[in-house]
Amino acid sequence: MSVTGLPFDDFRVLLRDLPGPDSQALVTARDRDRQLTKPPGSLGRLEEIAMWLAAWTGRAPAVNRPLVAIFAGNHGVARHGITPFPASVTQQMVENFAAGGAAINQICAANDLGLKIFDLALDYPTGDITIEPALSERDCAATMAFGMEAIAGGTDLLCLGEMGIGNTTIAAAINLALYGGTAEDWVGPGTGSQGEMLARKIAVVKQAVEFHREHLSDPLEVMRRLGGREIAAMAGAILAARVERIPVLIDGYVATAAAALLKAANPSALDHCLIGHVSAEPAHMRAIDKLGKTPLLALGMRLGEGTGAALAASIVKSAAACHSGMATFEQAGVTNAGTH
Repeated sequence: MSVTGLPFDDFRVLLRDLPGPDSQALVTARDRDRQLTKPPGSLGRLEEIAMWLAAWTGRAPAVNRPLVAIFAGNHGVARHGITPFPASVTQQMVENFAAGGAAINQICAANDLGLKIFDLALDYPTGDITIEPALSERDCAATMAFGMEAIAGGTDLLCLGEMGIGNTTIAAAINLALYGGTAEDWVGPGTGSQGEMLARKIAVVKQAVEFHREHLSDPLEVMRRLGGREIAAMAGAILAARVERIPVLIDGYVATAAAALLKAANPSALDHCLIGHVSAEPAHMRAIDKLGKTPLLALGMRLGEGTGAALAASIVKSAAACHSGMATFEQAGVTNAGTH
């Protein structure tokens, strides 16, 4: 990052000057798609996904090095009793990921996906957003920069997930700040908040957004004031992937909130992203609609950990394989409807 100006300045420049799709790669992919042994459009969204891959990688659709990146962070707001689980569970789950014992480990193994886990200063929760910013601008920018390093080892499809007790509260606060409405519109049970605990969660989101209200016109300020380290890191990873032309699959409610901050800063910022699934968290579909996206899967999941994005990666891999591996009408000796 630069040593002059404010910490967010470099990110503002990146968000302003985002690369666009590769139009020639898209034309080439469309030409091949018309020659494949199938009626036009018969593979539905698989065809759209193949074209998306071509446009954002600048080459024929392929997925050779898919990666699931999970960012884990703790939140000061969890002290308000908004979730049935203590913050210590975040660290315990990170250890479970490392030991191969979580759902995401099994999904990655079943679908031949790489997996990286990023522990974001779990011993130092962010500030309590009801009374202070979650992060300083410097800390938030540094965490975004750290998130950008998720792609450093090389990948051609990035699946983003998270782990953090209390982070559906954070996601709800971000959505309320970005889109308005009421806290009730955006707050759901998360890891199982019900009754009085759910009422506290709603009250916390209302209080936090009201406390920071004068500073919420800037999406990056929303991120640092209401977000968390995993939010900032995921935003950084999405941004780095765009610069490097790596397609991205976004997971559930929390990951979608991180993505929403970038779209609020630049309406085209998520053009290289797809939403892997719609979770069972009640407000997730509303948040997806705000992004103008259609999720690939709807399996009633609400686990996080990148599980929905990882499952969606199997669909993206299949789309690429169909495009590259199918024979053309000429190769297969099959009569094309358009040739007679």
